[in-house]
Amino acid sequence: MLRVVLAVLLPMATYQSPLPIDCSDIYSGGSGLDGVYTIYPAGPTSRVQVYCDMSKDNTDDTAEKWTIIQRRQDGTVNFFMKWEHYKAGFGSSAGEYWLGLENMHLITQAKTYELRVDMEDFEGQKVYAQYSSFSVGPESEGYKLSLGGFTRGAAGDSLSIHNGQKFTTTDKDQDTHSDNCARLTYGAFWYAACFGANPNGIYTWGPSPRAAGVQWNAFRGLEYSLKTMIMKIRPVAA
Repeated sequence: MLRVVLAVLLPMATYQSPLPIDCSDIYSGGSGLDGVYTIYPAGPTSRVQVYCDMSKDNTDDTAEKWTIIQRRQDGTVNFFMKWEHYKAGFGSSAGEYWLGLENMHLITQAKTYELRVDMEDFEGQKVYAQYSSFSVGPESEGYKLSLGGFTRGAAGDSLSIHNGQKFTTTDKDQDTHSDNCARLTYGAFWYAACFGANPNGIYTWGPSPRAAGVQWNAFRGLEYSLKTMIMKIRPVAA
């Protein structure tokens, strides 16, 4: 007697979790350690490596889940770069790097993000500044910065004057100064005329010529270049 066995064939590997677009997605996927991870700001063909700060935030005792979009720490990467470099990103996610304006734009269209800027001087003093929201517009609008209000941090507010500004590099002047702020300050940023913060300025050590270093005016003024400056974003809690 022939026994007929009916088998139900199920497709294999038909379910795949969504690709992460930021470090909060990676944290939700079960990875809670600081380190370099891969995100996909615009789907499977947009693979980008970032550093994720997953540590607990001492200010509110919650996991941070920050995506680092910019880091200065030792001067090993040249940040005096042109438009295409700032658009695409450069450096190493394990060290100093700039994530890229296009990646920042793609990421911040998906969710509402807040911004935190961590910094340290050469005397070991560590402070930060936090803002309620952060997003970057499309290239067609000059990668314009949209920044929420300053919410807290001993560094004070040096970034609000940059809100609403387009990004300026040495070869693409979009600031409100009569000259090119990127050339004047040896950097690239969302300059106005010119800045209160210069995260991408020339890396020097401590006291420096006015407006020619990694500076945050409300913390150490415009004649002091900081040891570290890190810009990072995370989704605003619902």
